[in-house]
Amino acid sequence: MNTRISTLFILFLALATLLPVNLFAAPKQELIYVVNHEADLFDPGITGETYAVPIIVNAFEGLVKIDKAGALVPAAAESWEISDDGLEYTFSLRKGAKWSDGKPLTAADFVFAWTRVLKPETGSKYAEMLFYIKNGKQYYKGEVDEKALGFSAIDNHTIKMTLESPTPYMLQLMTFWVYFPVRKDIVEKNPDGWARKPETYIGNGPFQTTEMNLGQSVVFKKNENYWRADQVKLEKLTIRLIPEMATALIAMEAGDVDGIENVPPAEIPRLQVENDNFVVIPGLGTTYYLMNNQHKPLDDIRVRKALSLAIDRRQLIEHVLQSGDEPAFAIVPYGLSFNGKDFREEGGGYGLTESAQVEQAKALLAEAGYPNGEGFPVLHFKYSSGTIIKKIVEALQQMWKQALNIDFKVSSSEWKVYYPEIQNGDYDIAQMGWGADYAHPMTFLDIFLTNGPNNHTFWASPEYDKFVALSKETTDIGKSVEFMHKAEDVLMNDMAILPLFHRSYAMMMGQHVKGWYRSSLGFIYFEDAYLE
Repeated sequence: MNTRISTLFILFLALATLLPVNLFAAPKQELIYVVNHEADLFDPGITGETYAVPIIVNAFEGLVKIDKAGALVPAAAESWEISDDGLEYTFSLRKGAKWSDGKPLTAADFVFAWTRVLKPETGSKYAEMLFYIKNGKQYYKGEVDEKALGFSAIDNHTIKMTLESPTPYMLQLMTFWVYFPVRKDIVEKNPDGWARKPETYIGNGPFQTTEMNLGQSVVFKKNENYWRADQVKLEKLTIRLIPEMATALIAMEAGDVDGIENVPPAEIPRLQVENDNFVVIPGLGTTYYLMNNQHKPLDDIRVRKALSLAIDRRQLIEHVLQSGDEPAFAIVPYGLSFNGKDFREEGGGYGLTESAQVEQAKALLAEAGYPNGEGFPVLHFKYSSGTIIKKIVEALQQMWKQALNIDFKVSSSEWKVYYPEIQNGDYDIAQMGWGADYAHPMTFLDIFLTNGPNNHTFWASPEYDKFVALSKETTDIGKSVEFMHKAEDVLMNDMAILPLFHRSYAMMMGQHVKGWYRSSLGFIYFEDAYLE
């Protein structure tokens, strides 16, 4: 060895012995992720709260799931077969699959979970998502018994499922948490409390709950019984609650936490420039405002179109939201592709543009009998409490005043008061929106079916219902997409809603955190995450 190199090497070794040992150690695989809301319920068969998602999708796993690339991939099921007529699905569970406590995961666990969801007394918020299964709706209504349900366990590792009619997006539906398994012995022993205790919150996902600290955090450890346990690198995952986004951001910038699910909108312009940890993820969600189509003068299509045309969506996004959202001209967002074509791009914008079309809006309002807003009644504009929502409402109020010379009475209330009023039609204009439950346009189109449980516009169209039904019935993807476009055409040409913007997720994650991903549905997964 060269004498100079040898001397330097010895000097390096000498210095290394004086430095702290942990300078050379790999970082602890412990991650802290901050959320701003705590769900009331973490039971995957019952909850309707998206706030529960970070907990549920890391503790449980369905038969199939969406991967980082947005592709549908096997999960608890290693494979499946679909009959030629699209009615029968046969799923094969992974051999050796287990619950986090080591007990075998079986086909009977899925049968129990799905049957439970379809029992009205369970109170599942998404029971209707299992109505695609043969006799699911009839069982829910008490018209048939359990034996008539279109799913069964052929053996411990095989599930057979029969549908009411061909459903091209059935596998996408099954990525939703209402299709996740739960354990019969645990649930039946404590139906109301099992999902609130770490010792009974037994799942089949990559992580196992160790602590549930009400109002503070949920703590996980790696689930050693997960079928991909050898690829799960995190030893500890903490989902920490910090209600205020500004406080969460302070913790993030101080290095006290590794990631936060939201950032204050006012901070987005700064973070885009200054902070490499800032991330914007396109989402499958649309914020739209309701118009009560049965209230005068909103029962006039010309009035509805005038209100929509008078909105400057780009100004709303850049100056009010200060976000990475995209202007919305229809209900279905970007990011859903069929045969290489994006559904939204192919569907168009129904005459709406990013900026307001004031003259066209004025002309329509005058044609409806309200020239320059004269004689237009003061309508009631309702919204649920929230700083950002308040700013949107105030901006719309100002746009309509300036463009159309019309006024609105505005009021707000907490969601638990607000939503029942909207369901009862006690409003003229109201704030609303929808985030996709599964990656398919039907999750948005289903909303506006006649008498649909989420159709609060009180708008109805037999033609719309027909096209939605035709789309669901065919196994031809091209035809299905064609019918969905026709359905959306009916909805948007009638301007039954006020589309505002398609959502994105503005969040932060440390550059040292690798392998995590957040899907376009907003679900965040840590099974492949690690700290570098």
